[in-house]
Amino acid sequence: MRRTLRGPLGWALAAGLVIAACGGTATPPTATEAAKASTGPRIGSFDRPVVLAFTPSQEAATIATNGAAIKAALERATGLAWKVTVMSSYAAQVEGMCSGQIDVGFFAPLQMTPLLDRGCGSPVLGALRNETKLDGSVVLSPTYQSQILVRADSGITDLNGLKGKKFAFVDTLSASGYVYPTLTIKNKTGQDPKTFFAPNGIIFAGGHPQAALAVYQGNVDGAATFIDVRDQLVAANPDIKTKTKVIDTAGPIPNDGVALQKDFPADLGKTVKQALIDYSKTDDGKAKFLALFSWNGMQEIDAKFYDPMRDAAKLAGVDVATLAKATPRPAATVAPSPSKSP
Repeated sequence: MRRTLRGPLGWALAAGLVIAACGGTATPPTATEAAKASTGPRIGSFDRPVVLAFTPSQEAATIATNGAAIKAALERATGLAWKVTVMSSYAAQVEGMCSGQIDVGFFAPLQMTPLLDRGCGSPVLGALRNETKLDGSVVLSPTYQSQILVRADSGITDLNGLKGKKFAFVDTLSASGYVYPTLTIKNKTGQDPKTFFAPNGIIFAGGHPQAALAVYQGNVDGAATFIDVRDQLVAANPDIKTKTKVIDTAGPIPNDGVALQKDFPADLGKTVKQALIDYSKTDDGKAKFLALFSWNGMQEIDAKFYDPMRDAAKLAGVDVATLAKATPRPAATVAPSPSKSP
């Protein structure tokens, strides 16, 4: 989610344990027969609340506070009992939904790939964000883009100028900080980043702001981030937009979104989806989603929405399933990106 939420959108997937947060009680709901579990309490009852999971793309306190508000709004709108959990890793969230421990979850775009490949969940809502284009215009978009940054005084004007140089990606499971820029580098230079850049010249900054700062501070020659992470850094580094420049872009990249567990009752799914859409249009909802993931709205989607993400990962040679098991989740960055590892 770009954080990123934004970034969103992004953003590693190591398996881990769930950190429970924001649990609570609610008035026992009036649920339909379809909401009844075959061998236990009804979904949404006091004894079996709907479990809502958030990716660890922000600090736990931020997620807990805003997650509690979303939980309360969903309880009012649906008449169901809810429980919020903050996951310890992106992979843990996928595992949680695949094992049936999570009913509803906010997922980063690349995170949707193993979820869909394993048939564990279905995307139902996609984020809309006010995307700032390079010309300064702002549009409400279901997608975002990646940018390649260099220092303005470097003399580098295109990707070929980075050959043999040092470069910063965000992490291997970041859509805008690794997958899409890797694909662009391959297409435009004919080389894999591992051979295109200097030997041992690739670093993984762990966050989009960190990658941009690595260029600004002269620690690397170039970096990949979402557009435009530098806006988050101007307050502390007023000249960052004059001392760095964009030489290429990649995308569009699907935004992060909301998915339902595959066995979640269809009638309740429609209710939950509409409740989230309605809440996102209120002043309180706008504030909470903006604080969590830099979302400015949401729209209905289906699994096909993330086909470009899956295709880009394959073309870039990114084995999401393997990386999900092997790559540790970096520390949360100062703000969510569109993947939160977008």
